[in-house]
Amino acid sequence: MRITHWIGGKAWTGIAQRTGDVYDPATGRVGGQVDFASAADVDEAVTAAREAFSRWRHASLAQRANVMFAFRELLNARKSDLAEIITAEHGKVLSDAAGEIQRALEAVEFACGIPQLLKGGFSENASTNVDVYSIQQPLGVVGVISPFNFPAMVPLWFVPNAIACGNTVVLKPSEKDPSAANFLAELFAEAGLPDGVFNVVHGDKEAVDRILEHPEVKAVSFVGSTPIARYVYETGTRHGKRVQALGGAKNHMVVLPDADLDLAADAAVSAGFGSAGERCMAISVVVAVDPVGDELVGKISDRIAGLHVGDGRRPGCEMGPLVTGAHRDRVRSYLDAGRSAGAKLVVDGRGHAIDGDDAGFWLGPTLFDHVDVDMSIYTDEIFGPVLSVVRVPSYDAAVDVVNANPYGNGTAIFTNDGGAARRYQNEIEVGMVGVNVAIPVPVSYYSFGGWKDSLFGDSHAYGPHGVHFFTRAKVVTSRWLDPSHGGVNLGFPQNS
Repeated sequence: MRITHWIGGKAWTGIAQRTGDVYDPATGRVGGQVDFASAADVDEAVTAAREAFSRWRHASLAQRANVMFAFRELLNARKSDLAEIITAEHGKVLSDAAGEIQRALEAVEFACGIPQLLKGGFSENASTNVDVYSIQQPLGVVGVISPFNFPAMVPLWFVPNAIACGNTVVLKPSEKDPSAANFLAELFAEAGLPDGVFNVVHGDKEAVDRILEHPEVKAVSFVGSTPIARYVYETGTRHGKRVQALGGAKNHMVVLPDADLDLAADAAVSAGFGSAGERCMAISVVVAVDPVGDELVGKISDRIAGLHVGDGRRPGCEMGPLVTGAHRDRVRSYLDAGRSAGAKLVVDGRGHAIDGDDAGFWLGPTLFDHVDVDMSIYTDEIFGPVLSVVRVPSYDAAVDVVNANPYGNGTAIFTNDGGAARRYQNEIEVGMVGVNVAIPVPVSYYSFGGWKDSLFGDSHAYGPHGVHFFTRAKVVTSRWLDPSHGGVNLGFPQNS
């Protein structure tokens, strides 16, 4: 199977200078070839987007909203097809892929309200016979660079808002699981989106660099690791672009002595090992406040033993493989590193039973206890099914651990003490906080983003921040000395 670009409203028909393999992670076999875009291919996509912008920016809010509503209905009707594509190329189980699409639909639904979201302010008679009002206008061509772990949801954090605000888009998805982006492009076309408004180019650093450097690309949205997020932000801003670059994470879940430990253990396993830990909002560190450590570790260990790991297309599987063999090997290397550093390897994922092809990229859920904050299993974003337990003597010590970490993406506290929870949400230096909620991803009408090394730029993803990021404000001051008359028309006024 060949996976090619989507440029100007149709599949690209050129000849790629380079291609990459797309694997089925559950079998370890190559499932297709993806074209890698050269700088010239990116230029072709940007040209198509620039030409479409000259028309799309003048489309009425009603027209843009109608496209979003139609796209939402098509995506909802075809979500099982998209889930199968995601599972085949990413490896997450079908139920997890379906959950990703459901959260993506929420972001699309937010963009359906664009007529309300782009309302400006108006001051009548600010000066004598002078009115002042504000309007929000689109930027132009914008780039979106999305990661492998959410091949549908993350693009749809950005693309619907960008398009609904009147921009045109060039999306560069991960080359590891590229087919979901093309599927979305086909749905947008079916929904009536004009040719060239949404374009997809596949590839690696060459494509990314051209998007960051192209003078016609006005803004870039990115999600990925912190080193690459920093590179995207610095390179994009150096070339005069507006950039939001969401980076990595080391998310902590603090468990106080008064917490329901069964609830906490369920949450730690769900948030730590869902999607094989390949989530920027995964819990990778449990901070156990004395004296709950022994009991909590025992409960987590018991639950890990019952997890059904295997091919996500098989009934009952709860956790799938990692996305590539190279990534699996990297994550697996931390098991020896953690043990060598002195942490206790409570559950070794290399010995977990697998319901799948032996050649798949497997690593079962892994649990470390007595982890110190100077160990690599704590300091590094592992991005796999490795959960570390750090033990601390008090609530204050737990806060110190979380706040000292350079990442500030998400965190959670498990407690039945409302005062402690309120204090935690105020004192913690993290962008998204859950109280007895392990994965506090905001609903679509708020915005997603962390603090510190988890975010470069001023705007978070989707929600109100998304609308702000994809528009620029203009203030108009006007005076009309003579009234005008448009004539008589008794028909009921219609929007179009």
